[in-house]
Amino acid sequence: MYSIIYHEEVENDLKKLGHNTLIQVFKKIEKIALNPYIGIDLGNKANLNLSGYKKIYVDNKRIRIVYKIIDAKIQIFIIAVGKREDIEVYKKASQRDEKN
Repeated sequence: MYSIIYHEEVENDLKKLGHNTLIQVFKKIEKIALNPYIGIDLGNKANLNLSGYKKIYVDNKRIRIVYKIIDAKIQIFIIAVGKREDIEVYKKASQRDEKN
């Protein structure tokens, strides 16, 4: 099982979600920890370089989780969680990735 680490701003992402959605997000993150390769590979999305990241949907595809597998450390790095509105969650992920 992979351990989960979060970008420091993901806490703010999670605060914006409703209680039921939050439960679904954490259940999905548990599944990612067991099998991190279930997500879909991201590359360049609208000129945002998200190579190395994966996405997975929650709540009937209304929410996206963007994460990276760090095999050397057996970790999953959750960089962004957000509503599936345009590419907002991808923009957050890209900006946060640039800061790391």
